[in-house]
Amino acid sequence: MVRLACLAVGYVFGLFQTSYIYGRFHGIDIREHGSGNAGTTNMLRTLGLKAGLITFAGDVLKCIFAILVAGLLFRKTYPDMVPLLKMYAGAGAILGHNFPFYLKFRGGKGIAATAGLVLSFDPIISILGIITFFSIFFGTHYVSLGSLLVYTGLAIEIIVMGQMGHFGMSTAHLYELYALILVLAIMAFWKHRENIGRLLKGTERKTYLKSKKENG
Repeated sequence: MVRLACLAVGYVFGLFQTSYIYGRFHGIDIREHGSGNAGTTNMLRTLGLKAGLITFAGDVLKCIFAILVAGLLFRKTYPDMVPLLKMYAGAGAILGHNFPFYLKFRGGKGIAATAGLVLSFDPIISILGIITFFSIFFGTHYVSLGSLLVYTGLAIEIIVMGQMGHFGMSTAHLYELYALILVLAIMAFWKHRENIGRLLKGTERKTYLKSKKENG
């Protein structure tokens, strides 16, 4: 029951579609422009750097808030499974972002929301995630590649750290945590299947932190 409660908390926070709301204030439905994705990269390319940064901040924060609220509600009652409950809350926020019911389940790809999960889950994982993404992004300018490698690293890091006893949970809870992060990683790869195809063909569009006009 507590798992469903954390998922529900996360999903409610995830329904705050920053790009859609910001776009509506500027007279557009972001899902009808650019790549059609309700996320940071499409906002950056469509409305410029300011819009991209606001979208990223909003989507990161909603996942952080979801995890904080879930922690406040349940950490004293379930102290032996706090990391797992954090993951459920983060997963709920990602699901709410990707599949918002009021937008006919057409949301984003969940990467900025995942950044919120990375930043609030564990300090070591936060540092590793930041290093991984920005080293790949500034080296290649492929947001999709950096995002997918962060997910790959996140899954590996959680499993390795869990096996080392870092999270202080029972074996059953650890395996549940591993399963959950693997499901999120698989979903991220599925949501990026077109990007993966373009990366393999060498036709994936690069992203630069420039103005809308400079960014093409």
